[in-house]
Amino acid sequence: MIKICHAQTNADLERILKLQRENSLYSITLEEKKTEGFVMVQHLLKDLKAFAKEAPQVIAKDGEEICGYVLAMPKSLRQSMAMLVPMFEQMDKILIQGQSITAYEFITIGQVCIKKGYRGIQLFDQLYDAYQSEFRSKFDFAITEISTSNIRSMRAHERVGFKTIHTFKDEYEEWNIVCWDWNKVLE
Repeated sequence: MIKICHAQTNADLERILKLQRENSLYSITLEEKKTEGFVMVQHLLKDLKAFAKEAPQVIAKDGEEICGYVLAMPKSLRQSMAMLVPMFEQMDKILIQGQSITAYEFITIGQVCIKKGYRGIQLFDQLYDAYQSEFRSKFDFAITEISTSNIRSMRAHERVGFKTIHTFKDEYEEWNIVCWDWNKVLE
């Protein structure tokens, strides 16, 4: 029985990091990258603990095994991950209704990942439903970036309601900044 809940222990956070390493762009084959998707940013335990101080991490557990996660990254920690700084710099430039998107209250998706063997059973959607339930009353929308080469991730995010609002290229990749406008503030 899969349970959607918050990461509560260091063991939960360590299991998130293990799943992240297993699905890293640098740990999978080129074929897996094309068909299964991938994660790029590699967090440290201290990063997840810092995120959790302001926003809980939503996880899927099968017994003690973490079979999926959505990391919540408060915008106050925007400088904490060097690889994500270009995303936040791009966000500063995005204007919606004449003002910077960063003027709104939002939560950043720090990353999402579903373990092999648990994909295709709507776990992604369940995790995001829980994420939305957790944060919708506190934030106007959720925002993240997805590599344009990560087709599986783009399709899954679009399916649950994310829309591309900006595309840019940095030293690593070409990225889509996508937004899930829960409260329709950006329309």
